[in-house]
Amino acid sequence: MLRIITDFDGPIMDVSERYYQVYLLCLHQTQTPDQKITILSKAEFWALKRAQVPEVEIGVKSGLDPEQAIAFSHRRKQQVHQIEYLKFDRLIPTAPAALTKIQAAHIDLVVMTMRRVQELDTALNQANLHQFFPLPSRYCLSNDYIKTTDVADKPLLMARAATELTPASQTWMIGDTEADIAAARSQDIPFIGVLSGIRDQANLAQHQPQAIVPDLAAAVDYILATIS
Repeated sequence: MLRIITDFDGPIMDVSERYYQVYLLCLHQTQTPDQKITILSKAEFWALKRAQVPEVEIGVKSGLDPEQAIAFSHRRKQQVHQIEYLKFDRLIPTAPAALTKIQAAHIDLVVMTMRRVQELDTALNQANLHQFFPLPSRYCLSNDYIKTTDVADKPLLMARAATELTPASQTWMIGDTEADIAAARSQDIPFIGVLSGIRDQANLAQHQPQAIVPDLAAAVDYILATIS
């Protein structure tokens, strides 16, 4: 049995608009009434995020002073994953067809995400993706889980999956961040990076994945070509 484990945000869901809207909100919450700020365009902001430019530096680039930029960073981290902003997420256009292709090929499909249960459920309902991910194939954080870092927490999800899932003859991981790579490598699983998420080519390349491709659809094609 072949298994594909995929991250949710990045390969399946485009979170760029949510991140940008929360950036705008936190910027306005932090500035003083008469302060002139420089609002980055969405393209400028997302390029900085994908290049892993620190939040504080993004705040400074937007016209905040260093102390304000620290407050801005804290606000953003507190708000970006709140349920009310998930409405800004959008399906990656090629993702539904890729998921259908996986299902049609009788490949076992698992989603592994740093979203909490309620955050994942909200997104699956919003995007009508429940048919691809029945409960036993969802690996996410509990609603009361206290996060440390994604790079530390995601391998713990992978370790749990390794003990709970039926053994597969071959497993692949698809994701868009260093946390996905850390999770895959913790179980010696080959990893494919996608450029439809929150890391750019340079950031993914430094971790030396098996391949870097545009999106989930291209990753599925790569896996099918490799095993054929």
